[in-house]
Amino acid sequence: MRLKTYITTVLVFVSINGFSQEMWTLEECVDYAIEHNLQVKNTLYNNDSSKESYRQSIRDLLPSVNGSTDYTVRYGRSADPNTNDYVNTEFFSNNYSLNANLDLFRGFQKLNTIRASKFIHKATQEDILQEKFLLAFRVMSAYFDIKFFEGLVTNSLEQLEISQRNYDLVKKQVELGLMAGADLYEAESNLLGDKLLLTQNRNQLANAKLVLIQEMNLSGASDIRLQESFEEIEQSVNEDISLDSLYQSARGFVPLVKSQEYRVTAAKKQLHATRGSLLPSLSLFAGYGTSYFETNVDESGNVIPFRTQFSDNTSKFVGAQLNIPLTNGWINHSRVKQQKIAYMQAKNNLEIQEQELFQLLQQLVQDNNALIAEYEQSTKQVESQQIAFTIAQKRYEKGLINALELFQAKNLYGVAQNQNLQVGLRLKVNQSTIDFYNGLPIFNIN
Repeated sequence: MRLKTYITTVLVFVSINGFSQEMWTLEECVDYAIEHNLQVKNTLYNNDSSKESYRQSIRDLLPSVNGSTDYTVRYGRSADPNTNDYVNTEFFSNNYSLNANLDLFRGFQKLNTIRASKFIHKATQEDILQEKFLLAFRVMSAYFDIKFFEGLVTNSLEQLEISQRNYDLVKKQVELGLMAGADLYEAESNLLGDKLLLTQNRNQLANAKLVLIQEMNLSGASDIRLQESFEEIEQSVNEDISLDSLYQSARGFVPLVKSQEYRVTAAKKQLHATRGSLLPSLSLFAGYGTSYFETNVDESGNVIPFRTQFSDNTSKFVGAQLNIPLTNGWINHSRVKQQKIAYMQAKNNLEIQEQELFQLLQQLVQDNNALIAEYEQSTKQVESQQIAFTIAQKRYEKGLINALELFQAKNLYGVAQNQNLQVGLRLKVNQSTIDFYNGLPIFNIN
């Protein structure tokens, strides 16, 4: 019997609510999970933050402009800000200033910082994709776990039906005096064992559904029904997989590796920016200021009006400043060394990611070859055990074997069915993963 024939029905054992009334495909499960996953939202926030940092690094090229004002009241003996003479009267004064500063040269620190923040922003964009892909794989794994336990439930129902028929047959034979009462007890024991196994498989199916519901963050749901039948997801096995070509394909688009590549480039640009602090810097500055003093009076002793003082007390300045770093406790040199270490560490992390990717693909290819062989052998074993059980069933009905021998034949058939189901689903997940690393659109993720 082929693997696809094992999954023919989906039984619902948990109460149905609004969500469980829907029939979910794998693609719908992945889409819903990505839209509602909180960790994905965190990566989106990180991306927004890096985007703003990048924009601010560009705005840092603009001149720095600041304005200030003050209102001061002086009591007792104090210096007149206008004449610098000491007076013994209460008075107030206002000051207004506007200053601007523009960096002309800072060792290309700002330009390299812009480039570094740009690559960091690109890296966080890849982090979003990586988080989505990881979530998609977790959903796919939970999805096929449900398929597996649905298959176990179907197999358990089939075994239970066989045990029920055997029990009914033995009971009838005992009533006719053709079998002993001990045979009925053995048949009943087998029947109860199959009922227990069915209950256990149903519980495992419920747990598998809970895992998928949690991965999807499907609030208010206690059950989920999957739409796809196994005939729709079954595909031909692929034995011709080149590890080198698979690695080259994956190396070009896997977000985790691309993200680390961007971080290496960002660390390099940041190193250049840090080295710029060792060079002289040149800046241009300018300012405008004015003031009002209550002690500023005319020849008649009247306080000069605010508008007049605002105009008369105006001062302007413009200049350039050259700053040459000499020692500063060698702090700039230390920062350069620290950033160089960060750059080397980023390169090493990239090599680690490349190594882990290659090892993952190496394991996938090896597992694929092993699972293909297991699947072919387990399929043949199912066919063989089915024939053996059919023969044992007929021999038991004719009284040629006892109930224990029939039970053993039935168990071997059930184990073969379950193993074939498990291997088939593992092969499906493994090959879907390989297809993903080959660049095929397994998940509809942007």
